[in-house]
Amino acid sequence: MIRGLIQRNWIAPTGFTIWVLMLVWAEVASAQQPVEPAGPREVVAQATDRIMALVREAPDYFEDDPDRYINGVGEELDRVVDFRGFARGVMGSYASAERYRSLDKAEQQRLREQLDKFTDVLRVGMVRSYRRGLLAFGGEGVALGDPDFSPNSSRVASVTQLVSGEDGKVYTVKYQMGQYRDGSWKLRNLIIENINLGEIYRGQFEAAADEAGGDLDIVIANWDDSRIQSEAREEYRGGE
Repeated sequence: MIRGLIQRNWIAPTGFTIWVLMLVWAEVASAQQPVEPAGPREVVAQATDRIMALVREAPDYFEDDPDRYINGVGEELDRVVDFRGFARGVMGSYASAERYRSLDKAEQQRLREQLDKFTDVLRVGMVRSYRRGLLAFGGEGVALGDPDFSPNSSRVASVTQLVSGEDGKVYTVKYQMGQYRDGSWKLRNLIIENINLGEIYRGQFEAAADEAGGDLDIVIANWDDSRIQSEAREEYRGGE
């Protein structure tokens, strides 16, 4: 059950707990696309129901066919997470439009390839971070608020989810989402108890880039989610 999961893992929201909570909503149906795309709150609500069903079914086949579950998780995340947009945000100024325009054609091509590679690296790390142990997830004690649209754009919104722990504490999870040209809403960032996942990733990328003298190939080749988990843990403890 989710309350038991929180009790065991929410001492500090490491990579596992961050992405477990993300997966509360990340399993959106692969059913027929409606005429009018679902809004941000509907996406979260549908996903909550779907991921609960996915996890309930997994124990029936996991021992015999674990790849079915593992691959299913990755496929569903691909539907709702803008991994490339997230990767670009993590790279910060290194992948900004301003920097891109300052490069020659060969350098622009190299940057595109680096972004593609980093997107793949991030995706693998994120999926791996939470897929371990998701079978313990049950989905109780979750309340969903109304979407909060940006005053500057109706295509940017956040949806707040309240997750109850066995200790009686209510944890706040905020999904920052964006609407794309096809009308779909996808995850752009995640904030748990005021811990901004995107900012933590970006800080780690910038620190690694400084250490590597700006060589992004080295940064990407040595990217390690455990460093991000460590920083998240320290930031959470510092706010207690």
